[in-house]
Amino acid sequence: MDIKTIGIIGSGTMGSGIAQVAACSGLEVILADVSDDLLKKAVAGIDKSLAKLIEKGKVAGPKEALLGRIKTATRLEEMKGAHFAVEAVTEDFEVKKKVLQELDRILAPEVILASNTSSISITRLAALTKRPGRFMGMHFMNPVPLMTLVELIKGIATTAETFAAVKALAEKMGKVPVEANDYPGFIANRILMPMINEAVYALMEGVGTPEAIDTVMKLGMNHPMGPLALADLIGLDVCLFIMEVLHQGFADTKYRPCPLLRKMVDAGYLGRKSGRGFYDYSQQK
Repeated sequence: MDIKTIGIIGSGTMGSGIAQVAACSGLEVILADVSDDLLKKAVAGIDKSLAKLIEKGKVAGPKEALLGRIKTATRLEEMKGAHFAVEAVTEDFEVKKKVLQELDRILAPEVILASNTSSISITRLAALTKRPGRFMGMHFMNPVPLMTLVELIKGIATTAETFAAVKALAEKMGKVPVEANDYPGFIANRILMPMINEAVYALMEGVGTPEAIDTVMKLGMNHPMGPLALADLIGLDVCLFIMEVLHQGFADTKYRPCPLLRKMVDAGYLGRKSGRGFYDYSQQK
């Protein structure tokens, strides 16, 4: 199928980023979420992001034409016209289950369905649908408009034709697709999250302050952002969830979430989105 219209479910940071990149690559977009307020917030964010990128010469305008390719919807039924759909809702199996099963009912049988999950088994998600051969993982990196990597994950039933179509779509969107096998955390989070978790252990055990730990990784390892600041950006609840997926999936104590990470999530210190994590963001807009 020639993919001209892409459906994106979830208008948060990841979903709105995917929508922006898709629109910039010439695709028509249907962006869905549960309320008009969330969708208005997402479109406003895309508008602001496009303005910055156009000003820097990284995106060819006009901005209005790009925004015009994005239609919003509060009902999944409006996904009927999509030639491809990607789920980008919260990283929670039960939430994804409900959305994917409803999409499976609505979408035409030949349409490929993908998940932007960062850690949940693609085989397990595909089994929720009646199209496991036309289901796979398409894990974008945050922030989507700036990061070129996309992890492509096949489930046990994903066909070669499905993989080829999604790879071509990723390339059309200006991304560099990398294949990962369907194991907990795939490649990116299998490596990244234990590093973040170990940084939290170092903080809990008094090895260094957040500033010291992050500075060592930035200046000593040439990382653009320290692991604790990165955890705040990702969301500590998301980090904890992924560590739990790794711990349960491998049954290996080396993936045990740090007690301090769990304590901070219990306290509601989730990072930038809550105003407080390993750093204080309460004074930032």
